[in-house]
Amino acid sequence: MSLDEKLQRLKSAVKDCESAVVAFSGGVDSSLVCAVAREVLGDKAVAVTAVSPTYPPGEIDVAKEVAKQIGIEHLIITTNELDDPKFVSNPVERCYFCKSELLKKLDEVREKLGFKKILDGTNYDDLSDFRPGRRAIEEFGVVSPLALAGLSKEEVRHLAADYGLPNSDKPANPCLASRIPFGSGITLERLERISKAEGFMRSLGFRVVRVRDHGDLAMVEVAKSEVGKALKLKNRIVENLKRLGYAFVTIDLEGYRSGSLNPQARVKLQIL
Repeated sequence: MSLDEKLQRLKSAVKDCESAVVAFSGGVDSSLVCAVAREVLGDKAVAVTAVSPTYPPGEIDVAKEVAKQIGIEHLIITTNELDDPKFVSNPVERCYFCKSELLKKLDEVREKLGFKKILDGTNYDDLSDFRPGRRAIEEFGVVSPLALAGLSKEEVRHLAADYGLPNSDKPANPCLASRIPFGSGITLERLERISKAEGFMRSLGFRVVRVRDHGDLAMVEVAKSEVGKALKLKNRIVENLKRLGYAFVTIDLEGYRSGSLNPQARVKLQIL
């Protein structure tokens, strides 16, 4: 199927909703959904961004900029996943509890507006990844138009560029809790430390960065092409991350891998 045909399928999936709230993180996937929803549904589409301690702080500015460019109404709400003991205990199904909290709040917005559906930015590639949050998406009847259209991440970026979205090539920057290994408790202090550590790394010019928080140990991941640069800057990196409270700092020589902590989760699920 051609990309144009997939785009038409995307538009049809959105049009069938008649009215919708878009779960809008500011990432490229949900940005494309917002752009198409605005185009197809007009004022019957509203973007909603949920802010919480797990949401990377710089992302809200990106979300505001993209929503303004698209011309879609943009609401900002708060979620409170840290109030949920099941979430903070950080089990392998952590994302399910987080997503449930988010969708509960989005459903309240949907009902208040009198809209019919919630849309999200799940793409076709995501369906084969480790995504416990998919269960919540199914429970709330969320429509994932990118996945329905068969659009891969690469194709989403291509279409986002065609729509002139400013974040079409922006690296993904998911929930900060994803930097903490499963089974290790999530606290506000750890999330803030991760955010500051990654902010420092970006100040050095690294676009793709994850600081995996293993308690006293910070495992720094950057793009494979920039591992050499990180090693040259190792003294500055170690010094600054130790100031944040890490006793040990290491640079992952394999470079950044999406969901590098997920294999651990798959093993645990097999045991369960």
